[in-house]
Order: sequence, then C-alpha cells, then structure tokens
Amino acid sequence: MYIKKLKEITTFILDVDGVMTNGQVLVTDEGNMLRQFNIKDGFAMQLAVKLGYRICIITGGGGDGVIARLKGLGIEDIFYKVHKKLPVFEKYINDNGIDLSQIAYMGDDITDYQIMQKVGLKCCPADAATDILNISEFVSSFNGGSGCVRELIEKVLRSQQKWDLNTIGIW
Repeated sequence: MYIKKLKEITTFILDVDGVMTNGQVLVTDEGNMLRQFNIKDGFAMQLAVKLGYRICIITGGGGDGVIARLKGLGIEDIFYKVHKKLPVFEKYINDNGIDLSQIAYMGDDITDYQIMQKVGLKCCPADAATDILNISEFVSSFNGGSGCVRELIEKVLRSQQKWDLNTIGIW
C-alpha cells in the first residue's frame, strides 16, 4: 500500500503537460503555445520547496512562460524539451545522490512509464493514460491541471506531520 511510502518521500519529480496542466495547448495566431496552471498545485509546490523538499521537472514540453512559472515557485531543477526522459532522470538522481525509494514521480503518459518503473512511489492524475493508471500506486482524485499535484504533496506533508495549518500560510 502506498500510504507507508509517503513517509519516505523527499523528492517530487513531475511531468508538466497532463500533470501540472490539463494537457491542452492553446495556439495563438502568432504561433505561441499557451498552457494553464493550477494555483493550488503551485501553492503546494512552493510550500514543499520552502520546507526543503526537492522538486524536479522533466518534460517534453517547454516554453518561456512554463519556465518562468516554475522558477517563480522556487523550482530550480527544470529539464524541458526532453525527448528521452530516463537518461535525464538517471543523471539527476545520481548527481544528487537521491535514493529511488525517496522519489514520488507523477506522470500521465507513456513517456513517463520507464521512470515510473524505478521510483519509490508511482503517481498519476485521474485522467492519465491507461498504461500509466495500471502501474500507479497513487491515482489522484483530480485530473491533470486540476489539483493532482497539490493532492500528492499534501498527502506526503500530512504523513510527515509537516502540513501545519497554524503556520502554513505564513511566508
């Protein structure tokens, strides 16, 4: 059961499109691609960073707006326009000495499958691809871009007694 694994998590590794966003891209007449992020996800990520958790982004997408949003949340480890995620993941965990059992990875599609086979806690949004749903230990009750990241982070913080309502809103 995944509940016991929550206490071991020190690192969140996340995909962007389909996890932090709803997976849809709006294209302007000028060719710019626009994505929408969930504020509650952002709050939880920012809180986790401030509490000392690692957050790493590995995504096939990108764009200046996406990078600005992530950096604005305090996330420094951002790998974008990645075509093969597994080698980037392996280099990141080796360079940072992270134990696989301490990683919660949230992905939504086949490009996340190989990494998810390796991590301590396999997670996905409610609307993930079937193959990802089948291997996930924690399936959020929320779709991608609708609070699934917040739900995961909150569960981890609560399990580690770090979700303190008396101080959580004090920055």
